Amino acid sequence: MSLDTVSLGRTGTAVSEIAFGTWRFGRENDAGAIEIDEPRAHELLDTYAAAGGQFIDTADMYGDGRAESYIGSWLADRDREAFVLASKVFWPTREDPNGRGLGRKHLRDTIGRILDRLGTDYLDVLYIHRWDDDTPVEEFMRTLDGFVRDGKVNYLGASTFEPNAWKVTLANELADRRGYEPFTIAQPRYNAVNREIEGNYLEMCDHYDIGVVPWSPLAGGFLTGKYSRDAEPPAGSRGATDERFATSYLTEANFDALDAVESVASEVDATPAQVSLAWLCAHPQVTAPIVGARTVEQLEEDLSAAEVTLSAEQFERIAAAK
Repeated sequence: MSLDTVSLGRTGTAVSEIAFGTWRFGRENDAGAIEIDEPRAHELLDTYAAAGGQFIDTADMYGDGRAESYIGSWLADRDREAFVLASKVFWPTREDPNGRGLGRKHLRDTIGRILDRLGTDYLDVLYIHRWDDDTPVEEFMRTLDGFVRDGKVNYLGASTFEPNAWKVTLANELADRRGYEPFTIAQPRYNAVNREIEGNYLEMCDHYDIGVVPWSPLAGGFLTGKYSRDAEPPAGSRGATDERFATSYLTEANFDALDAVESVASEVDATPAQVSLAWLCAHPQVTAPIVGARTVEQLEEDLSAAEVTLSAEQFERIAAAK
């Protein structure tokens, strides 16, 4: 298994066709225990790198900064230039009024902390983790542009939960007028059941030639095949323990889409998770989906999706199912 590389949107940087997300690194569970500690994080990063992976996604608030520190300690004995590092900023990281958002004070303080934890002097991609309605667009775009000019960041991206195409358009049009660095990468939620970015958001990305790097490519585990419309959710699963997840995902429309994924999986001798990822990899507007994993076995299964080839009919069958 060896991952190929693709162009990161319209930038001149090549990235792995599947990115590795680290949101579970250093995260405390409900019992207060660390979900993925540093040794296991390094094991997962080793697995990803052994498969040819080099596009690593994190954020300043993952594990209260521990995710970035784990990546930094892992990189200490490796060639930094061989990897493409992406992080994000917005959520609170300090207990003071300016410890969150996209205000200049918070951004300038946070970029230094991110770089220190990662043990590097620059980021390949810095995303805004969410839009900040309390900070003028002019302020945060000018500040982010300064990071690029200072060599602390190569490219800017927008990570979003709601597909607010007009907000990214507003920022990029202002950047064009002012000569600032624009957003060239987007990180929205997108998978075979969460299709809200289809339409205006993807059209906006196409217009600006923005690379799309989706998060939640397996719909929080729904697309792994562990759920059935005719059975109770497995004990301990999110469908059994999270009422919001169950209400959002365990629907007839979503099970129709899962049926299409599972039918294709049986035809190509792959798992539903692999087919769901292969569908995104084959999407003409998707740069690289971001996978996360708790175990090496899960990660190896996900990365093997790069070896799954879907026919045009199979791709369209899944696309039309939702």
